[in-house]
Amino acid sequence: MKLELRNSLSRKLLRVVLLSALAVGLVLSCAQIVFGAYKTRQLIEADAQRILRMTRDPSTQAIYSLDREMGAQVMEGLFQHESIRMASIGHPDEGLLALNIRPPLRLPTRWLTDPIFGRDQQFSIPLVGKPPYNEYYGDLRITLDTARYGQEFISDSIVILIVGILRALTMALVLYLIYQWLLTRPLTKLIEHLAQINPDRPGEHKLPMVKGHERNELGLWVETANGLLASIEHNMQLRQEAESSLHRMAQYDALTGLPNRQQLQQQLDHILDEARRLQRRVAVLCLGLDDFKGINEQYSYQAGDALLQALANRLRDFGGRLGALARLGGDQFVLVLSGIEQPYEAAELAQALLDGLETPIELDGQRIRLRGTIGITLYPEDGDSTEKLLQKAEQTMTLAKNRSRNRYQFYVASIDSEMRARRELEKDLGEALKRNEFHLVYQPQVDYRQNRITGVEALLRWKHPQGRLIPPDLFIPLAEQNGSIIEIGKWVLDQACSQLHEWHEQGFADLRMAVNLSTVQLRHPQLPDMINELLRNHQLPAETLELEVTETGLMEDIEAATHNLHSLRRSGALIAIDDFGTGYSSLSYLKSLPLDKIKIDKSFVQDIGQDEGATIVRAIVQLGKSLGMTVIAEGVETPEQEAYLIAEGCQEGQGYYYSKPLPAHELGLLLRQSRRFDRALNSELR
Repeated sequence: MKLELRNSLSRKLLRVVLLSALAVGLVLSCAQIVFGAYKTRQLIEADAQRILRMTRDPSTQAIYSLDREMGAQVMEGLFQHESIRMASIGHPDEGLLALNIRPPLRLPTRWLTDPIFGRDQQFSIPLVGKPPYNEYYGDLRITLDTARYGQEFISDSIVILIVGILRALTMALVLYLIYQWLLTRPLTKLIEHLAQINPDRPGEHKLPMVKGHERNELGLWVETANGLLASIEHNMQLRQEAESSLHRMAQYDALTGLPNRQQLQQQLDHILDEARRLQRRVAVLCLGLDDFKGINEQYSYQAGDALLQALANRLRDFGGRLGALARLGGDQFVLVLSGIEQPYEAAELAQALLDGLETPIELDGQRIRLRGTIGITLYPEDGDSTEKLLQKAEQTMTLAKNRSRNRYQFYVASIDSEMRARRELEKDLGEALKRNEFHLVYQPQVDYRQNRITGVEALLRWKHPQGRLIPPDLFIPLAEQNGSIIEIGKWVLDQACSQLHEWHEQGFADLRMAVNLSTVQLRHPQLPDMINELLRNHQLPAETLELEVTETGLMEDIEAATHNLHSLRRSGALIAIDDFGTGYSSLSYLKSLPLDKIKIDKSFVQDIGQDEGATIVRAIVQLGKSLGMTVIAEGVETPEQEAYLIAEGCQEGQGYYYSKPLPAHELGLLLRQSRRFDRALNSELR
């Protein structure tokens, strides 16, 4: 970057040199002009003497012979010289023989030259006879007008002044260029390089040696400056290392290198501020080793320190999931899990930590196994400040150690019990499919236009080994989180298609089967191929299988869902959107998705008796009609709800008003009863 310096040294030097040269030039020119004035005076006198000598003899002869005519001729000859203003020939006592006068010259320079040379100057020469008598006859007198001499003097002075100034300026410019080349340009380049130096790393960019100045003062300055910059950087590095060391000593644990309590409090303050803004949970886990004192006594304190360092390295492996990790002191560590949705996420991390401690640590050829206890507090349930969360986490960990070691415990007992039950349920869920604990029930769907059952929805049920039924809204999210939903979903589709084929064989050929798909299933790349294979294996028309996806699941990633649904549509199966109205309903995404049916959520159907619920149902029905989709209402429980839905133009209904979900053999009986009712009704109509 070129530097712009208004008051640069070169400009100051140029002004000084120019002014000095002008002053010197003016002084010398003035001296030359003064000398010119002196020379002009001498010239005037020399011209006067020359004129007098030339006219002395004719004037002597004229005054000797008293010849006035000759005197007049002498006057005429004298006045040929334009500077002669007056001339006379005569004796002082006898009068003048000849006299001639003319006015002064009118020149514009007289105002300046008259004070210097006088307005005019008088000269005379005696008229004397020839030797040996040398008789005196009188005088020849002339008066010279100085104006013409002054004019030439002024012209010469102007030339002298201009030439002097030009000479001075030329010399000043030459000196300036020499100085610019030898000093200013090298200094400017050095300044530009100085401007590029990083203040934080001054030694990285060295000043280049100026060519031609290696052995003079400028070269010495460059070498000295480079050495100074290198010394500054070295000192800065030493200071930064010292500051960093002091910072680490104040903020980090010396043994493990993890943040200490002070640094943890700062980090946790920031995490809690972010959690308040986003309205998210934060979990604080306090890990304390069990019987670490005994390990120190058995193996030595040096071995205990080495074990703590190894444990810190293991905890660092969880760094990608943690918001903060610190050592409180002794055998206590704190892990912060930020941005969680449910407490079970903290429980999963705690169990993973305890499982990790089961792996022995090798130390001096010995395998040492550590055990620990973890206390867990949650924001905002257990506290809204760093101090409260840390204090309660330590207290919970201490209490858990007193009761039973090698475990984790939440500060709130109900949450702790819930997390343990959830973990047990997740463990049992992993074995449920192998132990044939799942079964399907079916709920009929009634076509209001045909007034008969035209479809059924397959619903998954899980009977726990303890004999209790686990609600789907409890175990389905667990299956989605651990990935088992893929195998479970495949089993559900296979069972539903097999049952539909059986009903088709029994004469219900136009019956449809609706099966729910989770968001995890929808994202599975093999789902379209699996649907095609099931339809082919069970010899089912594609349009008799209806796949239901929830609106909230679609809106998690609408672009990916659109792509997946279009891929799924190639199988020929119908696609319905379940729980419609509970998500972010938008006409724009409905138009872009390959949907055949809209399913009104039961919460709106139950509110039909209220203005708000009725308005929402009416709007959904009209929306489905405008998009050419079939609209089905779920959760129909009363004849009033059915009547309203039919009046608004809803095509299908499903709910306890028609039937609760039934096992396959009971629903088969219902289908046969429905058929007999239809036949009897048709006979009466005929």
